[in-house]
Amino acid sequence: MDLHQHLRLMADYHAWALERLYAEVDALDDADYFRDSGQFFGSVHGTLNHLLLVEHLWQSRLQHSVFPATGLDQQLEPERQALKQRLVAFARGWRPFVDTLDAATIAGDLNYHSLQGTAFTLPFASLVLHVFNHATHHRGQASIALLQFGRQAPVMDLPYFLIELPAQKLHAA
Repeated sequence: MDLHQHLRLMADYHAWALERLYAEVDALDDADYFRDSGQFFGSVHGTLNHLLLVEHLWQSRLQHSVFPATGLDQQLEPERQALKQRLVAFARGWRPFVDTLDAATIAGDLNYHSLQGTAFTLPFASLVLHVFNHATHHRGQASIALLQFGRQAPVMDLPYFLIELPAQKLHAA
């Protein structure tokens, strides 16, 4: 599997895992969903809002534009269902974005600035993969909150996604 195929696979996995998480998160009542459960961004809602913010931020950087973020805890969507719709749609949008990438872009570097204005130059493909890895980290935090609230944590491991893929798609992402 080449790197472009791997990016496609990870984009598909990213959307799949988020949808599995939401299958459990949707069962939370509002009190638990908005309760500070000790995550970096407080509540399940705060964590999912952070994911939406970071996805916007990185996709803007990867497309050589600027997303007007004021901080990593900036609230983009205070309403629960609207956040779900936006986040799931954004996660599904990574595959079409990755599909448009050419070999030179994937093999190249990205110049970008942090929210503090520091300039960085890092490998483009690694930064795309970072988006998916970052989401895994915060899906894990949301899973811990689900367990704290007496719910099940969804199975979101990559091998389970791979097992669900048809054989011909497994190597042709």
